[in-house]
Amino acid sequence: MGSCGSSMWRPLGPSGVTTEALREAHWDHPEGQLLGPSGAAVGAPRGDRWDPGGAAAGSLRGTRRDRPEGSPLHPQRRPPGSLPLSAAPGGGHWLSLCGAGCRLLPPPARPPPAARCGRAAEQGQQEQEQEKQEEGRKQQEEEEAAAARSGAERSGRPEAPPVRAARSPPPPPPPPPCRWERGGEMAAGGGQAIVWRNVVLMGLLHLGAVYALSLVPRAQLLTLLWAYFCFLVTALGVTAGAHRLWSHRSYKAKLPLRIFLAAANSMAFQNDIYEWSRDHRVHHKYSETDADPHNARRGFFFSHIGWLFVRKHRDVIEKGRKLDFTDLLDDPVVRFQRKYYKSSVVLMCFVIPTFVPWYLWGESLWNAYFLASILRYTISLNVTWLVNSAAHMYGNRPYDKYINPRQNTFVTLGAIGEGFHNYHHTFPFDYSASELGLKFNPTTWFIDFMFWLGLVTDRKQAPKEMIQARKERTGDGSA
Repeated sequence: MGSCGSSMWRPLGPSGVTTEALREAHWDHPEGQLLGPSGAAVGAPRGDRWDPGGAAAGSLRGTRRDRPEGSPLHPQRRPPGSLPLSAAPGGGHWLSLCGAGCRLLPPPARPPPAARCGRAAEQGQQEQEQEKQEEGRKQQEEEEAAAARSGAERSGRPEAPPVRAARSPPPPPPPPPCRWERGGEMAAGGGQAIVWRNVVLMGLLHLGAVYALSLVPRAQLLTLLWAYFCFLVTALGVTAGAHRLWSHRSYKAKLPLRIFLAAANSMAFQNDIYEWSRDHRVHHKYSETDADPHNARRGFFFSHIGWLFVRKHRDVIEKGRKLDFTDLLDDPVVRFQRKYYKSSVVLMCFVIPTFVPWYLWGESLWNAYFLASILRYTISLNVTWLVNSAAHMYGNRPYDKYINPRQNTFVTLGAIGEGFHNYHHTFPFDYSASELGLKFNPTTWFIDFMFWLGLVTDRKQAPKEMIQARKERTGDGSA
């Protein structure tokens, strides 16, 4: 503890009250004098020295005598034998002068703030947090100053005035909602960034398909039949392979059939089996939301082809990571196709369809390329996309009227059995993707034929009782 005598002022204690702090203290006594333990005037400071006799009694600089009743600096609230120090660390402390000892007393308790609600309550919480941060900063500065003083006393050097830490600038405002710039991303305007490469390539592909239509009259009949055969193989690689086998695991296929379906999927050129099945599972899990890669609620164009012209919505990526796809990579056929996908696409989608007509029956390479490769590939793409667009927007809903997917006969004819989409989204585990019966479903016929050959096992089906109960409970009554 420091002492209060007629000598030069020294620190009054570990709190670090110095002459500079006392000079700026608010002086409340009517006579401008310090009060002792008995309440009598004991003297007044003059300059840097202490006048115990009070001969130099007078007001300190910054004297305030007009504090209102109840103020922390009002004489009636001052503890006996104390001096208010607004410059003391923390502010509002009382300097107790008791005999030769000097110490700081804690500030008087403040009444709790009145309860507030709404935006006022939020502002009050922010103000309280700012006050807490300010108090913590002051306390840290006080501790640093005390440590510096103790070090100066041990070294015998005069104490340097405490250095006030520069106030850090306010934190920058929070960034706007994430707008992705690259894969899974959004453009600066808030929409998804356009993939111009896909726009250009798809535009050229469709222009080539339109030109190919002009070659149909000049092509040989075998070339046209070959192009349709390639279309069926392409479709099976998607419907029986990537869709019903790998995406939904609605049946089990032995190795020879899996190899054939993987090759047919490369002919389809709609991403490898792993990526196709991954996106399709996300589509079923989060259908008609932003996490759906081809969300039909965003319109026909987007769900048909527009989703390929932009980066994936961030929800597709974030929620897709929550799903388990390890079963796909556990299949060596899927791993092999994924590893050599580009080479297999060049071979299956373009080289073989073009080479066979030219080599076997002398079709021109020009006709073979545009008809069996370009036109066939373009039609197969659009037929698959119709399942995402038309089959989610047009048709009846006999199984579940609360979901978007519909029964669409036109899509069924083009996509060889994939148009029973309301049924499929209601019972996605069913290998037939439709009710069994006299219905056009070539994919189901193919799987049944492979079952007869012994290449397919464990076909999953929805029981008739389950189907009928679901129709009665959630169907629209159209079937």
